[in-house]
Amino acid sequence: MNTALETERLTLRPMTPGDVDALAAVLGDPVAMRYYPAPFTHDKVEGWIQWSLKNYADFGYGLWAVVLKGSQECIGDCGLTWQRVGYSEERQLEVGWHIRRDLWNRGLATEAGLACRDYARDVIRQPHLISIIEPHNLASQAVARKLGMEVEHEDMLDGHQRLVFGMALNPLH
Repeated sequence: MNTALETERLTLRPMTPGDVDALAAVLGDPVAMRYYPAPFTHDKVEGWIQWSLKNYADFGYGLWAVVLKGSQECIGDCGLTWQRVGYSEERQLEVGWHIRRDLWNRGLATEAGLACRDYARDVIRQPHLISIIEPHNLASQAVARKLGMEVEHEDMLDGHQRLVFGMALNPLH
């Protein structure tokens, strides 16, 4: 995908290798990543970007860099990826987000997430969308609810409990 998604305050655009330092500030932050097994190393962030580039090539979408319109500063990521849920090999489309900690509580994750939800519904015409969230991550649960999601079920993956939020998208015809 070469086209950016636009919101009032944000541009969601394809990641580039030049985003590695900005994304490392988010994905390497121990507080922001406390619900992950560990903060990302610089090498893992580079791999994250490469995974996103592969998703763009394979599907036409993936995790996008979240950029503030005024400053053009990359402040995180948000986008759509295919995730395995439970012990099934079937994958479901997930919306996920990471926003730099000094910008939390400003509605930016919700704004980016809404743009991705609408893209999933209106452009790729996906009938269902999920978000997999750690049970103690109340902030991300609040974002999922603002997107219109509710808890569909609990899930375990690699010994870690997760909540699977979801919603029907009812693509427009």
